[in-house]
Amino acid sequence: MENRHTKSRGGPRFRGGDVIPVKAGIAPPSRHRWAKAPPTNLLFVCFSVLIPGCENPSPSLFSDAPAAKVTSVEQEALQVVQEALADVDAVARVNAIEVIGTTGRIELMPRVQPLLQDPVVPVRYAAALAVGDLQYAPAQRSLFPMLKDPDSNVIIAASYAMGRLGATQYLEVIRKALESKDQEVRANSAFLLGKIGDRGALRILKWAQEDKFSSDKVRFQAMEARARLGDEEVLQRLWAIVFSAFADDRVMGIRAMGALGSRKARDIIVTKLDDPVLEVRLAAAEQLGMLGDTTGEPEVLEVFLKNLTAGTDRIAAERVNVLTALAIGHIGTPALTKYLPQLLKNESKFVRIAAAKAVFQSKMRRSDSKTGTL
Repeated sequence: MENRHTKSRGGPRFRGGDVIPVKAGIAPPSRHRWAKAPPTNLLFVCFSVLIPGCENPSPSLFSDAPAAKVTSVEQEALQVVQEALADVDAVARVNAIEVIGTTGRIELMPRVQPLLQDPVVPVRYAAALAVGDLQYAPAQRSLFPMLKDPDSNVIIAASYAMGRLGATQYLEVIRKALESKDQEVRANSAFLLGKIGDRGALRILKWAQEDKFSSDKVRFQAMEARARLGDEEVLQRLWAIVFSAFADDRVMGIRAMGALGSRKARDIIVTKLDDPVLEVRLAAAEQLGMLGDTTGEPEVLEVFLKNLTAGTDRIAAERVNVLTALAIGHIGTPALTKYLPQLLKNESKFVRIAAAKAVFQSKMRRSDSKTGTL
């Protein structure tokens, strides 16, 4: 990776690593925050240390390759996620749950359901979100005890799941949590209000963003939720974050711009493909891919063609490889997906989990193209 890093605040403060999110700082967050801070976009929650070597990529398994090979790579991805669900590391369990919830792998939910009683708060939180995201009715009974969980973050996650399963009265619990004195609860409440998609929450989100008692994390999470709800008023503030002197802030702003998804937001994200920091460029490429724009493909491809992780320490290389896999999942071109088998064999379980997510996203994209829903 080229040595062009700019200043960092010393750790992620955004969704991808600190609310605990997410959905994300450039440096790994410290694990001691896990006791209190459940994740939102969970794949960036924490990175461990190992790093892969850059071997020659396998042939593309996502375009002209035989169907049997596609199945083989998908089976490998499934194995990665299943192993992560049973991992002793709570971060791995959280990340695996997030993959299942966001890629529609409902066949794995019977393995997620027991994690609703996991002893670790972020795992219970993530499992409840997955139940809600996939509207997994068989787990509804397991949600009732969670509505009285000792941790308020778990309560609002369970309330989200109940609301998604049709008991919409529980969504009011999330609204009220935005007034909590606990800043983690506030931040996660803001995230969930954006996730629910109720534009009626814009007023209270704006209040939380401007409230003098809100932490920086809450203010940003409220701003990002407003972006997710299509509130163009946040564009100017997000623009300032995207052009911050701090790389972690820039990544955070790029993700929020992606959530906004407007033409102006997209144009701003495009400018960050020229950012001096590789991780920022990869985040921009990922968000553009999410918006259906493959402009960032060359930035991701360079990671492999120029071996940009060579000479970096293991943690830095792991971060880059995770971000690379996530970008591939959203961009999904054959030139990039052919590298997923390589990433699935990475030494780092977090890189493997991110690659598994990209494999599932590639399958979703192919299914959508066949049904004409793209």
